[in-house]
Amino acid sequence: MDPELADDFAALAADLAGIESVLGPDQMRVDIAALEEQASAPDLWDDQENAQAITSRLSVLQSDLRRVESLSARMEDLKVLFELAEAEDDADTQVEALAELEALRKEIGALEVRTLLSGEYDKRDALITIRSGAGGVDAADWAEMLMRMYTRYCERKGWPVDVYDTSYAEEAGIKSATFKVTAPFAYGTLSVEQGTHRLVRISPFDNQGRRQTSFAEVEVVPVVAKTESMDIPEDELRIDVYRSSGPGGQGVNTTDSAVRITHIPTGIVVSCQNERSQLQNKATAMAVLQAKLLERRRQEEQAKIDALKGDTAGSWGNQMRSYVLHPYQMVKDLRTETETGNTSAVLDGEIDELIESGIRWRRSQVG
Repeated sequence: MDPELADDFAALAADLAGIESVLGPDQMRVDIAALEEQASAPDLWDDQENAQAITSRLSVLQSDLRRVESLSARMEDLKVLFELAEAEDDADTQVEALAELEALRKEIGALEVRTLLSGEYDKRDALITIRSGAGGVDAADWAEMLMRMYTRYCERKGWPVDVYDTSYAEEAGIKSATFKVTAPFAYGTLSVEQGTHRLVRISPFDNQGRRQTSFAEVEVVPVVAKTESMDIPEDELRIDVYRSSGPGGQGVNTTDSAVRITHIPTGIVVSCQNERSQLQNKATAMAVLQAKLLERRRQEEQAKIDALKGDTAGSWGNQMRSYVLHPYQMVKDLRTETETGNTSAVLDGEIDELIESGIRWRRSQVG
């Protein structure tokens, strides 16, 4: 094998070995066997929450083990492919081997990023809220574009998205939206998207075709486990019911089934209008409120720790990414310096590179 290729191959093999040392395939097999035994118990679904936790954990472990085993086998096959190409001086086989080397580098890199998600809440589902900021109708349109970007990203990964509430703007776009992403490590993955997203473009709403800068805020919190539920006194809540509405204020529900809950001490407002009944909407809205209050408490505790340490790393979250569509095309992450000129792909949900660089950056700040 060519010395440079041999170095590349050895570096990739070392990366995979590092991942295996973190994930521990042998222990994973032991854990899978134990979970399979629990999952086969006849009374498993008597406790639905526990059953879901067991089956979800089993599914994640099985998936991770398959990925590690598949990558290890492909590395062995690749070594043979390079040796074959060299022995037979076959240019086509060499091209095939180089393509597989690049594919493996990408997949091993993605799995390595997964091993960096070791925070307390990283394994959980995510609750995402998008709000339009400065920029008028353009900002509302931008908020809707961001929502589409994230839902397309989740579709590509096969992650279910459940929209809890959408507040439509009068002319175009949305004032805000809240949705849940259900997937292992959804919170750990998407939490790096929190912050202010800035768009620069020629405004489609300006009849003089002027350039417009608009902003939208993305908030990401982990879904709360039932065991963590907080007791919120009734006198701290204001609960309003109203009719669900669609784009442009169009009524989509003939009954007052949508629910808005205001937590008076903090001013946090949550709402839900996607369920069939007022009772269901209230329960969902309360779950969202619980998540936001727990995240607020966690951030306050972290702020105290950071203040003691003199740590300002937490301040990155404000303006974190810029999307420029005019006078040139570029998306640039302001924390990691990662950038791309393929703005249409990014806005269509191809944000893996941006997210992965964000996760690596976050880990480097902790270290």
